[in-house]
Amino acid sequence: MSGWALGFTLGAVVVVAVVALVVPILLLAARIGRQAQAIDDSLQKSVTHTAGLSHLHTTIEHALTIIDGLKRGRTRLGG
Repeated sequence: MSGWALGFTLGAVVVVAVVALVVPILLLAARIGRQAQAIDDSLQKSVTHTAGLSHLHTTIEHALTIIDGLKRGRTRLGG
């Protein structure tokens, strides 16, 4: 085998090896990208669905005020 043929063959082997290593990595990256998009969509929905919880402290404060008023009313009525 002459020098250029040997070089060409080795070059082809290297290219095939690199492709064999890179293709699975690219396929995995594409799968991760699809999953990441689904996860992001789910998290966005969670943000929307739980936005009302930010007002929970205010709701609790109002409920406590109402309960205190009811307790005062009960005390005044002798109960």
